[in-house]
Amino acid sequence: MNTWTFLYRTYRYVLPEVHQQLNYWHENALAIPDSELRQQALASIRDKTFHCEGGCVYAAADFAARHILIPLVVAFQTISDYLDNLCDRSSSFDPEDFRSLHESMLDAVSLTRPVHDYYRVRRLNGEPSEDGGYLEKLVRTCREHVKMLPGYPIVEEQVLIWVGLYCDLQVHKHVSPDEREALLLNWWKQHEVKYPELFWNEFAAATGSTLGVFSLFLAACQPSCSEQQVKQTAGAYFPWISAIHILLDYLIDLEEDAIGGDLNFISYYSDPQEIVSRLKWIANRARREAEQLVPLSPVHLMAVDGLLGFYLSDGKVKRQPLVSKVSKTLLQPSPWRIWLFYLYSKWYRGDKVQIQAPPNR
Repeated sequence: MNTWTFLYRTYRYVLPEVHQQLNYWHENALAIPDSELRQQALASIRDKTFHCEGGCVYAAADFAARHILIPLVVAFQTISDYLDNLCDRSSSFDPEDFRSLHESMLDAVSLTRPVHDYYRVRRLNGEPSEDGGYLEKLVRTCREHVKMLPGYPIVEEQVLIWVGLYCDLQVHKHVSPDEREALLLNWWKQHEVKYPELFWNEFAAATGSTLGVFSLFLAACQPSCSEQQVKQTAGAYFPWISAIHILLDYLIDLEEDAIGGDLNFISYYSDPQEIVSRLKWIANRARREAEQLVPLSPVHLMAVDGLLGFYLSDGKVKRQPLVSKVSKTLLQPSPWRIWLFYLYSKWYRGDKVQIQAPPNR
């Protein structure tokens, strides 16, 4: 699969099917009886469509398996986005609430875990929150599709490790602002010996990416999937590809997070020069690691190039002088494909039709 085939498949087939899946979940979200849960479910689909679009590019690499990969990735990413909205917009700072909600992500990718009551801690007027089965349906959709992947038993353990780290991050970062940094630093102490080249904020950022999970969904499409393939893919995605993914996401949101008082891992660098040097170093390392995966699939290198092109072409970049400076440094010099994805992303943003949620009922 070359770059042009990848772009054609993605635009002509993958993205329309992603939107079909999102429309389906949008209709399910409309039926949520609890108004707060309904509002956040609809907002997560409306505002974070690009998360599902980006995750589903892996379906272009195994076109025959896209009927499995697209519903799986969309359902899993929709759980992630919905819970992120719930925790971000909640008046609760209860880590047990966040932990019980995120059990759904572990259940979604497990072949054997039971399905839990995810709202058991979250109550409204003394009664458990009621989503009409929305979250459980997302979980069961994921489970149905991972069972269809012939190599999934080989990748399941690593997937659960990454999802577990993702859940830890969501718990720690959503507690009270005066507690979260201490929790994140203490969490980092449990892992820093494995990642001596990283800063704590870079590790935390890496745990926030779902791309590694999607890369293993792709690997599991093949009955020949091996433990060595999982190990090689895992070493490339975590921490390197995952870290540059989420650091770029935080980079373009730097100004608005500062205004809103939200956590932003880029803000923990000491100065602009450190931002430039660390992001460039991590981006280069991610690209080198992805190059080693090309014999498995060229989509991994395209994913890294696509991340740089997509995020650095965002309109938010030019509105922030510091971010614009960092962007120019990361883009020069760049391989031609990053510039192709940069231009493609700009064009696609102008052409894209957003899913519009109707007013809350």
